[in-house]
Amino acid sequence: MMFFDAEVSPDEVESFSQQLMNGVMSFSKLNWSTICAKLLSGLIGVLVMYCLVKWLDMLIGRALNRNNRMGLLGNFLRKLVRWLCFVCIGIWFVSHLGLDMKPLLAGIGVTGVVLGFALQETIGNFFSGLMIIINHPFNIGDYIESGSFSGTVTDMDMNRVELLTPDNKRITMSNKLVWGNPVVNYSAMDKRRVDMTASAAYGSDISKAKKILSDLVLSYPEVLPTPAPTVEVGSLGDSEINFIVRPWVKPSDYWKVLWRFQGEWYDALTKAGVDVPFDQLDVHIVSQDKA
Repeated sequence: MMFFDAEVSPDEVESFSQQLMNGVMSFSKLNWSTICAKLLSGLIGVLVMYCLVKWLDMLIGRALNRNNRMGLLGNFLRKLVRWLCFVCIGIWFVSHLGLDMKPLLAGIGVTGVVLGFALQETIGNFFSGLMIIINHPFNIGDYIESGSFSGTVTDMDMNRVELLTPDNKRITMSNKLVWGNPVVNYSAMDKRRVDMTASAAYGSDISKAKKILSDLVLSYPEVLPTPAPTVEVGSLGDSEINFIVRPWVKPSDYWKVLWRFQGEWYDALTKAGVDVPFDQLDVHIVSQDKA
């Protein structure tokens, strides 16, 4: 990836180095009392400006907390303002010491070429993060799936996204990796369908089995009344009738309903007299009389 087309000649590099060295030498020729005074006053100024930046950051944070719609864009703007302020403080401090900033600012064009090649991956992550912010596919706190990874988004900046898995593992993914894969946001909608299955043996009363399964999921307070749960025959297996059971729940109740149903549908059917199949092998021995 090319970010700069201009070529940098050796003369430009040498000129930049010479100007920067001249500035350092000029500062070193000052007497110690002047240097200490400049350092002390500069540090006091930096401390005052740092406190002002923290106060400004606190005000921006409060404003973002009152407006949840800003989401990742708000967090990015907050960090951007904070770092720009710190850069300005650094430039002011160096200028306050009497060093000429012109060679340093001019050197950005020189070092930019080298950094453009050395930081290709970081720059790619930055622009991928920018695309995530603009398109807003998820917020912090959402449960997402990207590529082969899934979890709750706990943090994000312009370089990486952090996920927390249900088994308490932290996954750090580069923004480039996240943006380069389809992102499934399970928390984006106000309800989610739970796809479950149950089975009954051949010869069972299908209508009775469907009513038992339907009554079971409707007894869960987490199951939403609308849309109504779907309970139908999904397929006919080798030795069983397979039912699909699909209730709708809030995203936060998904696993609760899934695990509860898996632990209860067997008892519900057997207590009502509906046989539940299991794999078995019948062996028939045929005896033949010897001639």
